[in-house]
Amino acid sequence: MKRKGFTLTELLMIMIILAIVASTAIPHYYNLVDEAESAAEDGVTAGVRAGISTYFATNKAFPSALDTAAISVCSSTNVCFDTILGQGAITDYWEKTAANQYLGPTGSRTYSYTSASGSFQ
Repeated sequence: MKRKGFTLTELLMIMIILAIVASTAIPHYYNLVDEAESAAEDGVTAGVRAGISTYFATNKAFPSALDTAAISVCSSTNVCFDTILGQGAITDYWEKTAANQYLGPTGSRTYSYTSASGSFQ
């Protein structure tokens, strides 16, 4: 007589294999998310530096400020970097912590702008 279905042992083995796969895949996924956020932050900082260079090439002076945003979290009503990025100003994830100081979205790096030299470090 042929049996139909799976035995309890077979089902348990499948569940154990799936648990092992999940236990290795989920932490890897979160590492990828962190790396992507860091790469996005690096992309924005490169864009800001390029915007400063473009502003200097156009105006023969560095901008006195990178934006008109208030000291707060950047948002659609408190746009950061609008002086130099114009069309692509930052509205999410960044925070303006002082007049020319910003906290990136990863929360681990702070950037300062110096208008005398145009540096954004």
